[in-house]
Amino acid sequence: MGEDPLHILADVSFAVNPGESVAIVGSSGSGKSTLLGLIAGLDVPSAGRVLLDGQDLFALDEDGRAALRQRGMGFVFQSFQLLPGLSALENVMLPLELAGKADAAEVAARHLEKVGLGGRMRHRPAQLSGGEQQRVALARAFAVAPRILLADEPTGNLDVHTGAQIIDLLFELNGAQGSTLIVVTHDPTLAALCQRQLRLEAGRLVAG
Repeated sequence: MGEDPLHILADVSFAVNPGESVAIVGSSGSGKSTLLGLIAGLDVPSAGRVLLDGQDLFALDEDGRAALRQRGMGFVFQSFQLLPGLSALENVMLPLELAGKADAAEVAARHLEKVGLGGRMRHRPAQLSGGEQQRVALARAFAVAPRILLADEPTGNLDVHTGAQIIDLLFELNGAQGSTLIVVTHDPTLAALCQRQLRLEAGRLVAG
């Protein structure tokens, strides 16, 4: 910014084991979402590496990183990130179709049933409550059978009761699939359910 560089993260180093659940916690502005973006290969670091099964994400070009995300990552966002012109079923089908899955509709319907939305498949996001939209987002994320699930404040736009339901569902689905779970959260209940917490302060890892 201006003549002075803005250091968002510095000296952050950690490893996550396959199947582990990890919460990234810290105050607003501590660098949590930026760290998640780097893990996903969505942001590019000025220095350092992110290794996935020994593969340096940033030795790949953007197309290579996108292909890697498509093959092995699922995402859940605070703002749901559903396409408003598509039904719940079509939103869940989309990443499956992009991956060339011939049974996209069947898989998508099965996952919407798992999250309790079997009767709402034809509804568009505007016709669903916030909790229902996040259920669609969970179904979309897990439908691709991700090795790694990245969640950025998945309960941030929900009331306490609905947020608790989403947390239960998140861990139920993740337990069934055995994905590695990395979640950014301010929610102490969600963080406590993870096996480990990484705490950031002013862009530095201070615990975890």
